[in-house]
Amino acid sequence: MSLLPRSAEEFSSAEFWEKFFKKRGEKAFEWYGDYNSLCGLVHRYIKVPDQVLVVGCGNSELSEQLYDVGYKHLTNIDISETVVTHMNQRNVERRPGLTFQQVDATKTPYEDGSFQAALDKGTLDAMASEEEGSLARNMLTEVCRVLSVGGRYVCVTLAQESVIRLAVEHFVQQGWAVRLHCLQEERGKEEDSFALPVFVLVCTKFRQPMPSPLLEMCVGEDGAPARLSQVAELLSAVREHQAYAVLRKRLRTGTDACSNLSLTLCHITTGLPRYTLTVQDCPPAAKMPRSNQFAIFIVPQGSETAWLYSSIEGRRQLAASANFRRLVIVAMHRNQEYTDMQAVQSELSPMVMDLAPPGMPANQQVPFLSVGGDLGWREEVSRGLSELSGEYCVENVRGEDGELYRRLVFLSNTALVQSESRLVPSNTASGNKKKNKKKVKQTVAPSCTSSLLVDSGFLCCAHHEVMVCGLAMLGVGTPQYKDGPVSVLLVGLGGGGLPQFLRDFVPNVCVEVVELDPVVLEVAKEWFGFRPDDRLTVTLGDGLERITALQEEGAHLFDVIMFDVDNKDSSVGMSCPPAAFVETPILQKVRSLLTPRGVFTLNLVCRDSVLRKTVLERVSAVFPTILSRNIEGEVNEVLLCSPGEKEMSDAARILPSLKQAGQSLQVALSSDKSGSSRRPHINISELLKDMKIE
Repeated sequence: MSLLPRSAEEFSSAEFWEKFFKKRGEKAFEWYGDYNSLCGLVHRYIKVPDQVLVVGCGNSELSEQLYDVGYKHLTNIDISETVVTHMNQRNVERRPGLTFQQVDATKTPYEDGSFQAALDKGTLDAMASEEEGSLARNMLTEVCRVLSVGGRYVCVTLAQESVIRLAVEHFVQQGWAVRLHCLQEERGKEEDSFALPVFVLVCTKFRQPMPSPLLEMCVGEDGAPARLSQVAELLSAVREHQAYAVLRKRLRTGTDACSNLSLTLCHITTGLPRYTLTVQDCPPAAKMPRSNQFAIFIVPQGSETAWLYSSIEGRRQLAASANFRRLVIVAMHRNQEYTDMQAVQSELSPMVMDLAPPGMPANQQVPFLSVGGDLGWREEVSRGLSELSGEYCVENVRGEDGELYRRLVFLSNTALVQSESRLVPSNTASGNKKKNKKKVKQTVAPSCTSSLLVDSGFLCCAHHEVMVCGLAMLGVGTPQYKDGPVSVLLVGLGGGGLPQFLRDFVPNVCVEVVELDPVVLEVAKEWFGFRPDDRLTVTLGDGLERITALQEEGAHLFDVIMFDVDNKDSSVGMSCPPAAFVETPILQKVRSLLTPRGVFTLNLVCRDSVLRKTVLERVSAVFPTILSRNIEGEVNEVLLCSPGEKEMSDAARILPSLKQAGQSLQVALSSDKSGSSRRPHINISELLKDMKIE
């Protein structure tokens, strides 16, 4: 037989509560917690001598227990005649001074200012369940009337958004101070408790109404109050605590290797994100020592975007190799200070057991894992705002290979590195990579990063290396085209690493870059060693408009046209390029701008298999010959497209000739015509091995 309402509206019905208590009988109803879980805050805000109005007392033992510890001035009211009669009978002998009255909380007979405190355990939630909330508003108005100056309304609530909004807005309009405590669930009781946490709302009446809202949020009984400026901020904080409680209950009552649960921990003072925790469970069939229940893995700073830590597949692989039943992967945020590994462990230790798998003993030690026991290193060197792309930062990081790198990150998507370049000391050329690696690790420290230069011969992005390989389809470096000019149109600048590489190492090349965002151009020049000149020019504007203008002019043809532009619309399953760049009319214009031997190179990032198929069909309709190569550990794939006839796309003929042309390209890129000691770090033959024909 159900003892809970079938619909939310029944909570506000006097008939429901009359039936409820008749069905329940003498058993106390402690839905929102008992005296032991609430006494700390009750004693803090309600003093023993206070005249206390207990609103909607029900058959809870709370009033009885308060009476037993010295609270002798309790006036208990409830709308149910059954519960009032029962509670009076239960206490007539043992607690003769404790009385219960049948009173409607919206229309009480008490004088103004006759109570120093009002205690409400769930009554607000019951009354606010009425669709318009008029009963709850009437009750709160009555509470305001009967409380004296300095009096407190102490309400135990589940803080459903409509309920807590109604109450907080009511007291803010009255000029009262509002403080909300989120009570933390005692570990080990998750299976028998609600998923949602219990809150205690404390509202204090002033002689003169507060001129501006005084809103505070506390975690636990003794947590330091965090000051909030708007009701919306308080409601947001409530939602965060509720979401965390649901997550914690889910984690403490089961495991799921297919889930991808994560949460962000913020700095208690600034409110800024400090840690992001992702929970990865191993499959139940995995064999591991019984002691390997739970571990925390700290991702080195600067490595958050690595495949092993940022992708679902990578995190599963990491958890499997760590061989723990549950692994929590912790990423540290930008613009935060972290002293050392010990400090991070101390900061995280108080809450990690909230995320432990079910059945794990509370006193079991949780190991913290990392790469070499190091937090990694990150230094922000610049931050700014682009009207087109939003806030960005430029940072130096030390990779897991010990090398130093510079990155451009748009903060709207911190999981994605927009551009990356390797750094070397200013007195070191980009010569032999192995020779420099040891020197960089030993001599370059965070304090001297101002002496670092970008190594233009090192392409950090694997898809850029494959795009360079497309020059082999032109025959660059072969006897037929050994000294011939090469014209390139590149849409999308980024940090400028790809066009600068082409300018520095491809013989007789001329590159035009089209970039929409002028801020990106300035960042590339200031921080990424991008140096435009007469052979490397930049056109600021929309790439589609530039292609259309060039096609209308009809006077300029390119040997290579490259699309390396990201899509700002995250609702589409293709993050590179924007959908408009692979529409048939644009592809036809691109073909018309190519020389007879020309190559169209496309960086494609498409997670939607149906959309990818559509894109390939469009491209192949315009470019009969398409070579493709997937980027290992990434979603990227590079398409090398030729307008040549379909019969030329025979794998037995084109791939061997391409590999031979790749050897000539390697020689051409490495040739030293200027006396510079710089060398490109690229292996064309290796990159061409996994090329396939679509």
